[in-house]
Amino acid sequence: MILRLKILRGEKLIMWVQAKSWLLALLQLIHDTITGIGIGSNFAWGLAIIILTLIVRAAMHPLTQRQMVSMQKMQKLQPMLKVLQDKYGDDKDALNRETMALYKEHKINPASGCLPLLIQLPIFILLYGVLYDLTKTEAFTNVTFFGVNLGGSVLTTVADALNLYKEVIVDGVTTQVPVPPEELGLVMVFLSSFTNLGLLFSNIGMWIFNFILLILIAFLTWYQQHISSAGNPQMAMMNWFMPLFLTFICFSLPGGVLLYWGVSSLMGIVHQLRVSKKTAVEMSTKPALYQEKPKASK
Repeated sequence: MILRLKILRGEKLIMWVQAKSWLLALLQLIHDTITGIGIGSNFAWGLAIIILTLIVRAAMHPLTQRQMVSMQKMQKLQPMLKVLQDKYGDDKDALNRETMALYKEHKINPASGCLPLLIQLPIFILLYGVLYDLTKTEAFTNVTFFGVNLGGSVLTTVADALNLYKEVIVDGVTTQVPVPPEELGLVMVFLSSFTNLGLLFSNIGMWIFNFILLILIAFLTWYQQHISSAGNPQMAMMNWFMPLFLTFICFSLPGGVLLYWGVSSLMGIVHQLRVSKKTAVEMSTKPALYQEKPKASK
């Protein structure tokens, strides 16, 4: 049994390494094609990430379309769901049964909203791994796109601006080396920034564009949550939690991953607004509620 588990883990690792190599090859192909028409290598990496985002969004379009239509239908069913909750509030089994029957009647799959995210998440992680590996190569050193350091995160760019070093002993000699990215923490960088504001703002060009991109992603996440859960008060807390949670994660993500995430979120919002506009007439029609009045609670 143990041997079988080890074999399965080994196979998954091999598949993961192959997937990374395929994604890297695709990204490199797009980059080389762009540079082949005379565009500089640095700028070409940013364009390559944007084109990769377009390819992923195009491949996911059928699933995303079903997800957004399903979300629109879910919003329309909110009055019906409220009637069911009033009627079967004391009978959870009956409430679940009637709710699923309502979904089936209107051809809604509540789980469909998770599918695009579940598909995009591995690509997101793969791209992170690819960009992390690229930062170790000389060709990707200090690559920027409209000022955004594609290989550096907000934490690493701020650390570079502050010249954060740590002391290490090599062959009995104490030397100073830059703090490795994996040892940088939000608290460490924040405290160092607060105590070295002059140095931080004198080198503002090193980190400000990554920071602006992070704030933009936080806003796009909030706005996407806002328009997708309009009219659903149960999602009000999530509208604020998700942007804050994702912003915390994004502090340590490479600028290239943030660029991918930001472009993908922007395209998702445009797509969502188009779907909302097309279904505006249908959404304006109030659904017929059940004629039977809810039973009075005992």
